[in-house]
Amino acid sequence: MQMIPYWQSEDGRLTLYHGDVVSVLSQMADDSVDVLDADPPYFLSNGGTTCQGGKMVKVDKGTWDKSAGPEAIYEFNKTWLEQVKRLLKPTGSAWVHGTAHNIYTVGYAAQRLGLHQLNEIVWEKPNPPPNLSCRFFTHSSESILWLSKKRRAKHVFNYAAMKAATGKQMKSVWRMSAPTRDERNVAEKYPAQKPVGLLQRMLRASAPADGLVVTPFCGSGTSGVAAKTLGLRWVGIDASIEALEIAKRRLMALVELVATLEPPLATIDTDYDIDLVRVAVVELLSELSEADRTALIADLQLRVPCRTCGGDGGFNEQALYMCDACDGDSPCLPRC
Repeated sequence: MQMIPYWQSEDGRLTLYHGDVVSVLSQMADDSVDVLDADPPYFLSNGGTTCQGGKMVKVDKGTWDKSAGPEAIYEFNKTWLEQVKRLLKPTGSAWVHGTAHNIYTVGYAAQRLGLHQLNEIVWEKPNPPPNLSCRFFTHSSESILWLSKKRRAKHVFNYAAMKAATGKQMKSVWRMSAPTRDERNVAEKYPAQKPVGLLQRMLRASAPADGLVVTPFCGSGTSGVAAKTLGLRWVGIDASIEALEIAKRRLMALVELVATLEPPLATIDTDYDIDLVRVAVVELLSELSEADRTALIADLQLRVPCRTCGGDGGFNEQALYMCDACDGDSPCLPRC
């Protein structure tokens, strides 16, 4: 039976499917996926509290995030990970997000299925919400398991690109801020959103050129945004119509905006003269409303390498040839 997309871009490179994740994954071909990026339920919505805007609020993301006990969580994760094992190419790999509430059952299920853990990435958040109870440490990190299809599999790892980003071997602790207010607004404040930059790094590390990325539990489509900016094909799956509508609106706007860039945004990092890219980006931004400009910069995590230091301190629209931390004359600041 042929699956019918909920939405698909005109070029067929971005696709959304509505339905139960396991049901949709089970209809995909064996050994067909280059990268699988999964952000499954963390099962946090169990009467706890967190801090938002300086106020204590209940953690309630929805019924899908409520725990039915450790055995049920394990069975849930094992069931969809079975499909991951089947779908990955011999050179493929999977990324699974989590916290202490779910990541240990994910890791155990992956081990039982023969998936091999390559790394546990620690995403460190530099400015986490405070712990209002003052009875334990502030939660400031999440875990991301990087898995290959089996032990000694020849998985794709773009080592040179990762080393170039830091000037030395990249470590497994990644310090990145949570999504900004602009990013959250673009994704209509859908829960459990990840920063685009985090997904871009994961895909840059593990995806071959023109690779296929599949994202079960795709939520607001951040992984699709990252895949589009890197020139990758992407499939997102979610059981929530609300999530799919947000992802659809977000991806449609992204496709329209990126289509106006010449050269294409996906090739900014390697294939084109960066000065030409600066001109194209600035011309595009000058034609947009303030709201659209903010949304584009936030959603694409727009980065233009600094002409003075070569660093990636962020896009400085006025200076064009220098990052936010560099004035072009004095030595660059560390964050450059």
